[in-house]
Amino acid sequence: QVQLVESGGGLVQAGGSLRLSCAASGSGFSINTMGWYRQAPGKQRELVATIFRGGSTNYVDSVKGRFTISRDNAKNMVYLQMNSLKPEDTAVYYCNAVHPLGTTRWGQGTQVTVSS
Repeated sequence: QVQLVESGGGLVQAGGSLRLSCAASGSGFSINTMGWYRQAPGKQRELVATIFRGGSTNYVDSVKGRFTISRDNAKNMVYLQMNSLKPEDTAVYYCNAVHPLGTTRWGQGTQVTVSS
């Protein structure tokens, strides 16, 4: 069971980059599947990227080639490197953890705003 805190959001111009961080506390971080979701105004929360226990990753098509999810199990950290940002990437980004037993935890979210 972990608790999650995101950071690193902000305002950036189109084409710029941001790196989001998710700090996990509690036990069992390394066995969790970790993900980044985002929610834009008026839209449902969308799964952006996933990283599994063994390091495999998945991305939604709209960010593939631009975003990279990574994890550092020794530091209980998950990152989302976002490059070539577009205005449509504007959203609140949430860190997510799913334990093998099925328990899900969410961070509080961090705002990413991309201007034209």
